Amino acid sequence: MRPVPGFDRTLSFPKSLRLLRGLRFVMTVAVVTCAIPMGPQPAGAGSVEGLVLDGGAAAQGRPLRELVREYLTTDNSHRAGELKETILQHPRTSVDTIEAAVRTEQAFVPQPVGVQPRLPVRVGDQWYRYGLYVPSSYRPEKAYALVVCLHGAGFTGDSYLDRWRTRLGEGYILACPTLIQGNWWIRQAERLVLATIRTVRLRYHIDPDRIFLTGMSNGGIGAWFIGSHHAPLFAGIGPMAGGLEDFWFPFLDNLRNTPVYIIHGRHDQVMPVRLSRSIAERLSQLGYAHVYKEHDRSHPMAGGHFFPREELSGLITWLDDQRRDPLPTHITLVRDASHLTRFSWARIDATDRIAYFPENITGSRDELMVNRVYATLDARVTGKNRIEVRTLRIKRYTLFLNKALVDLVKPVEVVTNGQDSFSGRVRQDPATLLREARLRNDHSQLFSVELSLAVESRE
Repeated sequence: MRPVPGFDRTLSFPKSLRLLRGLRFVMTVAVVTCAIPMGPQPAGAGSVEGLVLDGGAAAQGRPLRELVREYLTTDNSHRAGELKETILQHPRTSVDTIEAAVRTEQAFVPQPVGVQPRLPVRVGDQWYRYGLYVPSSYRPEKAYALVVCLHGAGFTGDSYLDRWRTRLGEGYILACPTLIQGNWWIRQAERLVLATIRTVRLRYHIDPDRIFLTGMSNGGIGAWFIGSHHAPLFAGIGPMAGGLEDFWFPFLDNLRNTPVYIIHGRHDQVMPVRLSRSIAERLSQLGYAHVYKEHDRSHPMAGGHFFPREELSGLITWLDDQRRDPLPTHITLVRDASHLTRFSWARIDATDRIAYFPENITGSRDELMVNRVYATLDARVTGKNRIEVRTLRIKRYTLFLNKALVDLVKPVEVVTNGQDSFSGRVRQDPATLLREARLRNDHSQLFSVELSLAVESRE
């Protein structure tokens, strides 16, 4: 199906794509087997001072807090729909009580520690594997940082456990998914990484402001691809010996609030060092936080294409210092037509004709990709309940608001491309709060207001 003149969150495949150039991908077929699902997850518990969440009877005689916890964690979409309707009919349901229930800390129970290879993770109707390392000192009541590491071609997630677990120390949980051929730039790779993070967070106490994405070689490419598309999820990304082609460079703009730590060998014969140099130069031009480390060491087997142990201490120190800002007041969002999804407190809904990324962008590219025809949104809270938005190739967008971004009691003003788009009071909605809490799985990003705005044509 060919791209249509405009996109309204409706996707279409470009008919032709040209081969990715400048990156030499080493592909090795790996076998991923299926496995049975994991056991039941821990139920939520806790209390919120000043709000009675357990009083009164809901449908099925269950307290509101318990219903909300199941709604947030169930993998059954039909069951989630039933729970949502039950919650909205609960006599104690309001924006405040739902938010309090979502923020109630989940009571994590003891889980296995140590090296755990070949764990199952479900992505749609397919099963994959990931390796997990949990320090022996893990305590359920303490929140831990999570490092997700993407392997290179010819390796598996399990093989990276031994490489990384001794490096990170006791303060980090490590998750290493396995993907066939190590082609981390495909859309299914995004889903696998997100599913792995969600699975680990359901079982272990993870600090949502300390989730990191790293990768080596092909995994480094994946760290750039997935990290830029889902930048608001991560406290930082650490691509090693990776790179990007120029058609992807506009998506680096998404890293405004996501620091980057880059490591590359000067004598790398697999991924030329110029790839990382050009990315670092672009990040410098944007004024974005990043560290660029270039080493001149060589490995007997890999040459310059490896991660030297000597670079480890600097990376760990950097990881220790990073904390995500869950609600930045200035965001920049670049999207192709296949990624019209939430990004922090904004979403692009409808666009002019822009490039579309298919399931696997390895191959040829159409004219829109070559010319980097994407949609761009830049939004800034400028104070006094005013939000200024600049757009390119966008027909409609949505802002998700909460009391941390604006004063919801007072009128809100939105200006788009220098023109008034909205001025007035906004309405908080329990249904919006529930939906966003489930989709985002992040109690630091709770939004009770959804404001959709059309962009006036500049013609």
